[in-house]
Amino acid sequence: MEGGGGGGEEWLRPMDAEQLRECGHRMVDFVADYYKSIEAFPVLSQPGYLKELLPDSAPRQPDTLDSIFDDIRQKIIPGVTHWQSPNYFAYYPSNSSTAGFLGEMLSAAFNIVGFSWITSPAATELEVIVLDWFAKMLQLPSQFLSTALGGGVIQGTASEAVLVALLAARDRALKKHGKQSLEKLVVYASDQTHSSLQKACQIAGIFSENFRVVIADCNKNYAVASEAVSEALSIDLSSGLIPFFICATVGTTSSSAVDPLPELGQIAKSYDMWFHIDAAYAGSACICPEYRHHLNGVEEADSFNMNAHKWFLTNFDCSLLWVKDKSFLIQLLSTNPEYLKNKASQANSVVDFKDWQIPLGRRFRSLKLWMVLRLYGVDNLQSYIRKHIHLAEHFEQLLISDSRFEVVTRRTFSLVCFRLVPPTSDQDNGRKLNYDLMDGVNSSGQIFITHAVLSGKFVLRFAVGAPLTEEQHVDAAWKLLQDEATKVLGKMV
Repeated sequence: MEGGGGGGEEWLRPMDAEQLRECGHRMVDFVADYYKSIEAFPVLSQPGYLKELLPDSAPRQPDTLDSIFDDIRQKIIPGVTHWQSPNYFAYYPSNSSTAGFLGEMLSAAFNIVGFSWITSPAATELEVIVLDWFAKMLQLPSQFLSTALGGGVIQGTASEAVLVALLAARDRALKKHGKQSLEKLVVYASDQTHSSLQKACQIAGIFSENFRVVIADCNKNYAVASEAVSEALSIDLSSGLIPFFICATVGTTSSSAVDPLPELGQIAKSYDMWFHIDAAYAGSACICPEYRHHLNGVEEADSFNMNAHKWFLTNFDCSLLWVKDKSFLIQLLSTNPEYLKNKASQANSVVDFKDWQIPLGRRFRSLKLWMVLRLYGVDNLQSYIRKHIHLAEHFEQLLISDSRFEVVTRRTFSLVCFRLVPPTSDQDNGRKLNYDLMDGVNSSGQIFITHAVLSGKFVLRFAVGAPLTEEQHVDAAWKLLQDEATKVLGKMV
């Protein structure tokens, strides 16, 4: 090969099959070694160090792959929070897998920009097929299939999914009530609904005072009470406002609560409102027959979303959105400049997913989901979900065995909400006590957990879902929590 860098060394061409083969083998070895030793790294990273270790401008001459590998080991990995660690129990999982990784490799190899069917027919058609597969796995109503008026599309995240659903609902309402009615449109959600809905409202121009947050019912495991939604809706109607959008959640972030879909769906139907279901986390569990009942009521939904990149062994990003009537998305998001026109699109004989999303460009994301489904199969994916739920149940039983702790909410899936019970004399209801417990175990580097606040209680969240997590890791986490609890309680004496 011709020289292009300093020292007469070979340089990396933009694309050379043999260089790719050599470097790719080395990168796969590097990644495999990382996963093999992932437990050796502190789960939680330490911030604010990298600027001092890297130069302040890009190199003028090419560097070697060996040098870059050294920098990754010495400078990058110390600042990585290891989401794939078996000791990662924070937030919700973000699964990686061999099948997902291979799918990402193949997507990177093709590197298409699949905004319309003609830019790569296989990308569009595979996405249609795989989303239909998944809809059938979830037993979604037939209206959500591509053979009906609806269909599925892969978005980047649930935040994008709820945004496009809200925008479609807004435009549907404005066409019915007139453009001047924007200031009267009202959105309804629980105080446990993900903050992405609030951001979507801000982007969509929904007046902040019309974002109606209904307090969840602590007696219903922090699901929203449909009666409270109806009451808020009646007050708004009497004030001349226009209710137009309800968001329900299957598996809330704080406590994995499941909102009452049948009741909320009926409310939405009665008032001609758009009904969106966010099942970003728990949607994966609903491929198991014993958890499918949590989706009962989806029949009335206008849109349904779940994240395959959370708990379904599909590398980030891969958020699945289904709509009952795709025309609302297409009417809202379609553009047709001269430079994008082609015979197939002009004849309306194909799907152009650019008209189902905010950006124009899109990656070949269906490849990795297709590979996950094919290389693992539905039976094994169900077993994978069940295993994590069993491990969460095991952790819950460990908590119950130690009277110093309490389980704060009923466990539904693989999230356990708990806290260290404060002394009766504690003035902040255990907030500092449990923060110190969380900070202590996280600072150890052995595990990573996060928190929520429920009914004023500072609650610790233990979310099982990393691909490598086994019972031994849950047991080790429990021992660490017990030991740290002894320390923080001892400091209060």
